[in-house]
Amino acid sequence: MSTNATQNEWPLWEVFVRNKAGLDHKHCGSLHAADSKMALQMARDVYTRRQEGTSIWVVLSSQIVASDPGEKGMYFDPMEDKIYRHPTFYELPDALNHM
Repeated sequence: MSTNATQNEWPLWEVFVRNKAGLDHKHCGSLHAADSKMALQMARDVYTRRQEGTSIWVVLSSQIVASDPGEKGMYFDPMEDKIYRHPTFYELPDALNHM
């Protein structure tokens, strides 16, 4: 793609839709739009054709900050030096022995 085409391309937006059944928004896909209002309208037309949504979020892709999958351990592995994260020193009543 030429530099000229890249400069003239509308920004990329990520689309999230909340279904009637759920409380959380799910990522549906991406689209290019000139502004947030256009992105919402296009998201409605493309991702909620059967009236399956109750709410739509559009977020500029450039504004999303994500963790690096290569640094997974830093974010998701338990830290041994933080014992309060491990419930080993809690005593549960016998009625809760299934936990």
